[in-house]
Amino acid sequence: MSMTIFFLILSCALLALCTSADPVNFGYYGANGPNKWGSLSPSFSACSKGKAQSPVDLRNENIVYNKQLKPLERHYHSANASLVNNGFNIGIHFDMKVGDLRIDGQKFYLKQMHWHSPSEHRVNGKKMDAELHLVHQNEEGSFAVVGVLYKLGDSDPVISKLEKKLVELAKESSAGYDGAHIDLGTFDVRHMKRRSRTYYRYVGSLTTPPCKENVTWSILGKVRSISTEQIHLLKAPLSPQFKNNARPVQPLDGRKIHKYSAQG
Repeated sequence: MSMTIFFLILSCALLALCTSADPVNFGYYGANGPNKWGSLSPSFSACSKGKAQSPVDLRNENIVYNKQLKPLERHYHSANASLVNNGFNIGIHFDMKVGDLRIDGQKFYLKQMHWHSPSEHRVNGKKMDAELHLVHQNEEGSFAVVGVLYKLGDSDPVISKLEKKLVELAKESSAGYDGAHIDLGTFDVRHMKRRSRTYYRYVGSLTTPPCKENVTWSILGKVRSISTEQIHLLKAPLSPQFKNNARPVQPLDGRKIHKYSAQG
C-alpha cells in the first residue's frame, strides 16, 4: 500500500467520513454546499435532520455557568507526525498515541488536529478568523473535540514551526497529488496544551459529513492570534471549493452551552 493511499484511508477513518462504499463529494458552496449535505448521501442525513449539530454561536443568553465542570485535563507528548492535505482542510496526523483528554473519568485519545478558516464557532454572532480542532476519540468510538479560536494579530507560535512545511505541502498539492502529505518528524504536541482559564462545553456533532452527533465539544475561552500570512499558508494547499471551509452555525434546538471558569 502506498503512503498516499494509507493517509487517505487514515484521514477518513479518524473523521468517520468513510461510511459508505461510494465516496460522496461535499463542498462549502453551490450544489454540494452545507445546506445540501444531508441530501448527498443517506449516510449524511444527520447533517440536515440532526438535532444536536455543530458548530454553534456561543451567545451569552444561551450560556450557563456550571460549577460541576472541572479544568480540562490533557496529557500530550511528542510523536512522529505528518502534515496532511485532507482535501477539505489541512491537518496533522499522528502514527502513534500522543496523549489524551480526560472527561468525567473517560480517556479520549488525541487522533488528529486540523484547521478551518474562517472559524466555525462564533462568539455572540462574531466570526473569528480561524479555528483549530483537536479531535479525540475513546475506545468506544465516541468523539471529543477541543476547539481553539483565532483572531488576526501576531503569528501563532505553533503554526510558525510549520510554515516551511506548509509551503512544501502547497507545492505537492498543486502538482496534483491526492492526499498530499509532508513528514514532520517528531512533533511536540505539548505546545497545544496551553492553559485557558475558561472553556465552553456542549454536546454537538462533527462539522463535516456525516455530521455524526454525540460529540463532546470544549471551546477554549482564550482567543489566540494568527497572522494574515499564516491564514494564507493554511489555505494555499486547498482547492477553491475548500479555501473557506467553515460550516454555518447550527440551531441549538434547546441545548444549553455550559461554561467553566477558573475564577468561579
